[in-house]
Amino acid sequence: MTEVRSSEADASRFRARAVVVGALVFLAFCLRAARLVVWQVVRHEDLAAQAESNRTAVVPIVPNRGLILDRNGIVLATNYSAYTLEITPSRVGDLDETIDDLSTVVEIQHRDRRRFKRLMEESRNFESLPIRTRLTDQEVARFAAQRYHFPGVDIKARLFRNYPLGDVGSHAIGYIGRINQNEKTRIQDSEDEANYRGTEYIGKLGVEQSFESALHGGTGVERMETSAGGRAVRRLSSHAATPGDSVMLSIDIKLQKLIEQLYGTRRGALVAIDPRNGEILALVSKPTFDPNLFVEGIDAENWAVLNESIDKPLFNRALRGTYPPGSTYKPFMALGALQMGKRSPNLVINDPGFYTFGGHTFRSHEGGLGGVDMLRAIQFSSNTYFYSLAVEMGVDNIHDFMKPLGFGQITGVDLNGELRGTLPSTEWKRNAYKRADMKRWFPGETVSLGIGQGYNNFTMLQLALAEATLANGGTRYRPHIAKAVKNSVTGVVTEIVQPPGENLGYLAKNVDLVRNALVAVNKGGTGTRIFVGAPYSSAGKTGTAQAVSLGQNVKYNAKALEEHQRDHSLFAAFAPAEEPTIALALIVENAGFGATSAGPIARRVFDYWLSGVYPSEEDIAAVQKGQAGPPIGKSRKVSDVPLVAP
Repeated sequence: MTEVRSSEADASRFRARAVVVGALVFLAFCLRAARLVVWQVVRHEDLAAQAESNRTAVVPIVPNRGLILDRNGIVLATNYSAYTLEITPSRVGDLDETIDDLSTVVEIQHRDRRRFKRLMEESRNFESLPIRTRLTDQEVARFAAQRYHFPGVDIKARLFRNYPLGDVGSHAIGYIGRINQNEKTRIQDSEDEANYRGTEYIGKLGVEQSFESALHGGTGVERMETSAGGRAVRRLSSHAATPGDSVMLSIDIKLQKLIEQLYGTRRGALVAIDPRNGEILALVSKPTFDPNLFVEGIDAENWAVLNESIDKPLFNRALRGTYPPGSTYKPFMALGALQMGKRSPNLVINDPGFYTFGGHTFRSHEGGLGGVDMLRAIQFSSNTYFYSLAVEMGVDNIHDFMKPLGFGQITGVDLNGELRGTLPSTEWKRNAYKRADMKRWFPGETVSLGIGQGYNNFTMLQLALAEATLANGGTRYRPHIAKAVKNSVTGVVTEIVQPPGENLGYLAKNVDLVRNALVAVNKGGTGTRIFVGAPYSSAGKTGTAQAVSLGQNVKYNAKALEEHQRDHSLFAAFAPAEEPTIALALIVENAGFGATSAGPIARRVFDYWLSGVYPSEEDIAAVQKGQAGPPIGKSRKVSDVPLVAP
């Protein structure tokens, strides 16, 4: 049967289909046009920025870290440029295989691998991390020839921190190290996040840490055009980084080095202060360490040596070491008694060589000193006199007088990490102990406070500050190590403003009596032998402090004790006695009598500062052994002794 088709019906269906198709095409064009409007009008700025970012990259420019200088302009911390071989883990396939292949081109030691793995644990996967630093020109050339074999590996020029004098003054200067995760979190939560983009190192200790904001500088930016592979093609624009400012310290690094040399291998601390303004002239903690070890990340071997040593070279004894002050505390006890009217300076106390209180006998000079007034008690360091004085004053009166001097207090020094120590009182003991029977203050505990023992524990910074305050007639200045900041751009030097001195209100006659007694110590007392022939007058006090407690009837015998159990040697002094320009406090741990080990160091410091005299090598060797009195050998002028880097 033949189907009859209607041409009119076919034409009608064709037209309907054409209309539908046309409508669809029109709708598609409308959608496309709408999309173009969105792209070109509504989201133009956003998409343009994305397009620009695809062809450009914003690279932070890390600023040059500021210098650290001593009071004479000697550079203590600087920077140098070196090539590093760096790997971006996210762009590398098999990391271990890549490192193995790299080792055939550039020497990569086992410690380099360990450091790299540690850095990977601390960093994000897309960060560029150094596998080798300080590449030679030959190593750079060898890698450049083989570079196409190592995607994700590149040579970069970086600035590294350098401490030219090595371990000299390391506890004061500090060091920098790679930013760890805690520091990253802290920076991200602060206003400095943008300024630390690209920065991988931060101050970890000492001046490097305390003055981080000044030393760091301002981060710059560079806009680079990049290829499809992400490689830089050309620079489009840049904003230069602002170098960090230079921090000028008050310490004399040559004096610092001399003191550290005088200690030799012994442990201890010394702080020297200008009593007229609070400037720290030397801040010594022995043993020291080389801060250069930390710049690129310290290796396990060196870390074990430093961290596991019984001498604790990383421990800042000047700020964090707390010790009983021993007899160096007696002049302040005397001044307190005078100020409070507790004892007349002319009152004579019999010193039979012991003091009995509450059925307990406290030792003093063997054989006794006989009758002693206040001046003679300080001059010859009578324990009996100050035992009885402590009982008369009482623990809380002692506390209230010593607190403004800085004992057991945060001094406010411009270095982080100082400890408070312990200035005992009845309130302190109630808060310090949990057991009810230990919270009570017993009268017998007051006795030892008079000679700087018992619960007394202070830092050498606190003792030096108190000595400087006494030397200055009772006006206390905040100790500080930073003297000025030099702008890296303008070169303008700006003095760091310090708070004015605080007058503690001591009567001049009371201060003069104690100062005269301290002068007598060095002229005819326990410090006489040390200062024979000195061309200046000085005031000082020797001190010996127990490292371990001995029984009531046990006689001290250094030879019978382990070295770390022997008494500490202390000395606190200032000079010239009439108008002091330097005050100091020092301790030589486990070295015995103060006049034997600590005092000779103080004499050489005063000779250096006041007379411009540098000891002979023979004399230095004698001081190191604790066998020195007055200087021996041919002394040298300070200006004639070069400051030689290690």
